[in-house]
Amino acid sequence: MGYDFIEVAQAGHVTRITLNRPEVLNAINQGMHDELQAAFDRFAADDEQWLCVVAGAGERAFSAGSDLKSIARSGQAHVYPRCGYAGLIERFDLDKPLIAAVDGVAAGGGFELALACDVIIATSRSRFGLPEPLVGAVALGGGMHRLARQVGLKQAMGMILTGDLVSAEEGYRMGFVTALVEADRLEATIADWCARVLRCAPLALRASKETVMRGLDERGVEAAMCGQKDYPAFARWNTSEDRLEGARAFADKRKPDWAGR
Repeated sequence: MGYDFIEVAQAGHVTRITLNRPEVLNAINQGMHDELQAAFDRFAADDEQWLCVVAGAGERAFSAGSDLKSIARSGQAHVYPRCGYAGLIERFDLDKPLIAAVDGVAAGGGFELALACDVIIATSRSRFGLPEPLVGAVALGGGMHRLARQVGLKQAMGMILTGDLVSAEEGYRMGFVTALVEADRLEATIADWCARVLRCAPLALRASKETVMRGLDERGVEAAMCGQKDYPAFARWNTSEDRLEGARAFADKRKPDWAGR
């Protein structure tokens, strides 16, 4: 399908979804919400796509969040798609890995979109924050919950209660930025991360992500370990061809040929 507000490209087993409104800092309007829902639906359903990179067009922003000017012009709030803000925030069953490639501002809903990814690779000129209270709003796209879980309560509350944007260096220190690079190294770093992820069996990665995320909701480590065998992605991996292929490749001293099944 064609898109007006995003770009979607596939290279091998990697899907790249780019927010493409650089003239307004990739602010998310109603059309972008709907297109992101469709793009993430396609990625989730395609067994040949094992990893997704989410990026923003231009050098100024990953995304500045909601397009408040479009809301003011229409007089109506955006209607979020089925899987929540940006078609991703409430996609809790997506067990495929996601990498956010952040260059520039990631604020409000843009920061929430990055936090919903598993890895954040950021350039040194990037900034992050949840400034919604500064315009009389509340960050309801999961950002408050994810930030508090990912960096701890006091650090999260410091950002939430001031609406301040913090530097990528500060985000790296706090722990929500996975890797910090100079802008001219971002694409090479993303390519390196993709290559390293794709060395792993895709179903093993999906089982690993699901086990971590669902395990965090268990009462403790014992309950998480007891329950993991019943997680859907874990059960699928446990009987997969790739699990056997991994053992065979190790025994044969060769590179495994993952099939994703």
